[in-house]
Amino acid sequence: MPTAIHARVHSAQAGENTTVICRMPSGWAVMGDSQLLRGYCLLLSDPVVPDLNALSGAERAQFLADMATLGDAILEVSGAVRCNYEILGNQDPALHAHVFPRFDTEPESYRTLPPMFYPAEQRSAVPFDAVRDKEFMTKIAEAVAKRVSL
Repeated sequence: MPTAIHARVHSAQAGENTTVICRMPSGWAVMGDSQLLRGYCLLLSDPVVPDLNALSGAERAQFLADMATLGDAILEVSGAVRCNYEILGNQDPALHAHVFPRFDTEPESYRTLPPMFYPAEQRSAVPFDAVRDKEFMTKIAEAVAKRVSL
């Protein structure tokens, strides 16, 4: 597997990725490794491509629509006031989007900054937990299903 994203998509396809929320038209909605911001998710493209520009117009539109739909579902389930969206790919050149819920209850010093500005020890303080997060994941999957024919 060339990148961690490739490995995660492969394990999702095999039914072995415990972070999978649901399959979406353009890929996989998965929980983030850190749940400091409850509901942090990613959309992993399937098939894996290097970046957004590698997709055709229709495929690109579908990925971006799925990203927004995942954000809508997270907003519905988490009670967040907004979502932040990031497509970077600098470390793992494989298309994936980060969807971060943002809350009024966040410390004021971080509320308007990108989520990765939280100190690493804080970000890693609440790791994904398949048992604890199962009900939350089910609610996100249901909210996605209301918006997309899966």
